[in-house]
Amino acid sequence: MKKITKINELERSLLSKTKIRVAAYARVSTDSDEQLVSLKAQREHYETYIKSNSEWEFAGLYYDEGISGTKKEKRPELLRMIRDCENGKIDFIVTKSISRFARNTMDCLELVRSLMDIGVYIYFEKENLNTGDMESELMLSILSGFAEEESASISQNTSWSINKKFQNGSYIIGSPPYGYANVNGEMVIVPEEAEVIKRIFAECLSGKGGSIIAKGLNRDKIPARRGNHWSPGTVIEMLRNEKHKGDVLFQKTYTDSNFNRHINNGEKDQFYCKNHHEPIISREVFSKAQKLIAERAKNCNKSIAKNTYQNRYVLSGKIICGECESTFRRKTNYSAGRSYIAWSCIGHIEDKNSCSMLFIRDGEIKATFATMMNKLAYSRKVILGPLYDAISKNQEECDLERIDAIDKRMEQLTEERNTLIGLMTKGFLEPALFSKERNSLDGEIKKLTTEKTNLVMSFTSGTSRADEVKALLEYVSKDKFDGNYTDEAFEKFVENIIVNSRDELTFKLKCGLSLKERVVR
Repeated sequence: MKKITKINELERSLLSKTKIRVAAYARVSTDSDEQLVSLKAQREHYETYIKSNSEWEFAGLYYDEGISGTKKEKRPELLRMIRDCENGKIDFIVTKSISRFARNTMDCLELVRSLMDIGVYIYFEKENLNTGDMESELMLSILSGFAEEESASISQNTSWSINKKFQNGSYIIGSPPYGYANVNGEMVIVPEEAEVIKRIFAECLSGKGGSIIAKGLNRDKIPARRGNHWSPGTVIEMLRNEKHKGDVLFQKTYTDSNFNRHINNGEKDQFYCKNHHEPIISREVFSKAQKLIAERAKNCNKSIAKNTYQNRYVLSGKIICGECESTFRRKTNYSAGRSYIAWSCIGHIEDKNSCSMLFIRDGEIKATFATMMNKLAYSRKVILGPLYDAISKNQEECDLERIDAIDKRMEQLTEERNTLIGLMTKGFLEPALFSKERNSLDGEIKKLTTEKTNLVMSFTSGTSRADEVKALLEYVSKDKFDGNYTDEAFEKFVENIIVNSRDELTFKLKCGLSLKERVVR
């Protein structure tokens, strides 16, 4: 009997060519001397590593200096390497780790998939992962999640300085609202856009609602930012934006550990800065507009806050449009005389021109979730188990010694402050000197308190994530797990769903994982 063996893409390259063309990619996140030395070492390592393999041909070294790994668009050498792959100049890529290749899960998976489609595979040294040998993309998704977590940790280190800028009003608004532009760190009025803002406020005071104002702007072909159509929601948002009267409310939104943006409803401190920049609208006009908006909302039996959908179902409020970021609403649709449950984007319902996302069936969402859970169950020993162990290990290695050192130092500072007060009371210190020393001690105590709070919060957050992973692992490991959808499982493990398209969903789990799945029909 004849034996037939399937030849994969990499093996085909070996048979058709004497050598595989192998390139290496390296990156350092800053342009400091230390990091550039690291880059030099990486270059030497890969050139020697590739040339030492007799079956490989050195196809070049691609490297980015002083560039963050969170977005692939900002890495020219990475993009050049991908173009060379597409032009048939590279067969195989070697890189140090997933975090060096990409710190954004979606970008990492997108790049890997696109390269696999043209027969180019990647070897990640640190993780010992060859994309040509993967049984599924799930392992890479998990590992990419680790890299993304690392990026989040780095960003936390800058949050304190940003918070201080919020407090003193010096934070630079990189993307000013319609009507303004950023010129050398200052918000400067754009005259033609300012006239549109004045028109919107004038029409509001004349009694027109958001829908009528938006229709008028679209009718007159007045361009919105980025060429989009005007929608009622955009108009109302402009009318409520305090920046148009010269003030700024800092930290209206915040980014969580999974890089998701949220409206700040008290989770983070907010800071209000009056007279931050030149106003377009007077305070009197702005105040009158707010009263009219509130009255109109009251008459329409709506809340002044963003309209929220009543959470009567498990999926309610958890399905988010990847195009306009609106939530999805449950509807009953009819086709060929039969009814079915579907979920539709509220942004699309309100204005089809501003969002093109179409509905998705309820059964398709649940079937796709079940598929994802089955993949996790199948790969639990090689994915979820190691993931839990890694998170738990990181928690054990938390800088508890630093927390203890902070506590001891704060005790010492408190004693020094009490001694200082005693000396002042007895008349041994001049008031000016007392105030100077007291302010110095209080400043250090405040700084240490902030540092300790951040360390404790980080530790608590990691512990919570470990618990979520453990719960998920235990669930898919049960003998009774049948792989079917249940409301209980969805509610327990899913934070939200991002609808990338009608054919692709991203499940953001409470344990911090983001898993992309093709819609099951």
